[in-house]
Amino acid sequence: MAIFLTENSKVIVQGITGSEGTKHTARMLKSGTNVVGGVNPRKAGTKVEIEGQSLPVFATVAEAIAETGADVSVIFVPPKFAKDAVLEAIDAEIGLAVVITEGIPVHDSAYFWAHAVATGHKTRIIGPNCPGLISPGKSNAGIIPADITGPGKIGLVSKSGTLTYQMMYELRDIGFSSAVGIGGDPIIGTTHIDALAAFEADPETELIVMIGEIGGDAEERAAAYIKEHVTKPVVGYVAGFTAPEGKTMGHAGAIVSGSAGTAQAKKEALEAAGVKVGKTPSETAALARELFTARG
Repeated sequence: MAIFLTENSKVIVQGITGSEGTKHTARMLKSGTNVVGGVNPRKAGTKVEIEGQSLPVFATVAEAIAETGADVSVIFVPPKFAKDAVLEAIDAEIGLAVVITEGIPVHDSAYFWAHAVATGHKTRIIGPNCPGLISPGKSNAGIIPADITGPGKIGLVSKSGTLTYQMMYELRDIGFSSAVGIGGDPIIGTTHIDALAAFEADPETELIVMIGEIGGDAEERAAAYIKEHVTKPVVGYVAGFTAPEGKTMGHAGAIVSGSAGTAQAKKEALEAAGVKVGKTPSETAALARELFTARG
């Protein structure tokens, strides 16, 4: 099984004709993703040749859905145009919008997220500033390398793109049902809690790995959710144990003030909810392997 993205997902790429869109569409196609077309109003009616496939380019997301039955859009649009691209996907009621773009102004993210909520949550947003998601062996929507792991029984949700890749590689012998990179901006669509709920409901996911990072209180809220609602074993890692207080570290959301938002505070909240937390990514992977093996 997989969450959010399956072998039946039909994917379009907003910004397919740009350099990043073209490059990552090729990678998605190589990994077996069913990419059915792209969107670029200026090149509507043309076709792009990628990985031996001739993909139609549409003027709008709504037109792409009508013609192809697409239910996922991966958005590779420059930051200043990203808000309009996401709003277009929401208005077309596509089921899943994966916003890869980094550097989208926070007020733009707040605007399109509020629009998604106001229109009935018909579009799940993943990101922005994220690597996307992969259900190994089935589909890959975004920029996650497809060849570092295979299908298996672990569900992974992570704020960090790089740590997503590392965890997938370290646990490649077990494999993953799905890995979801939710992004580290202050305002994101899909949260740790959303992914935890989906993995809890997925019969094929036996263990969950959750990667957070300093700043904000998302991990503390996830810990409270795990305590109340998650029956499967959860292993966690929080990036930023060595970060100095009061500094912005990496992602825009990683701001620490006082003890709130520190890696230690998050670790303690997760451990209080029964989550085993590693001090390094490799230690976290070892904890996950140990727990998985113990389950037989």
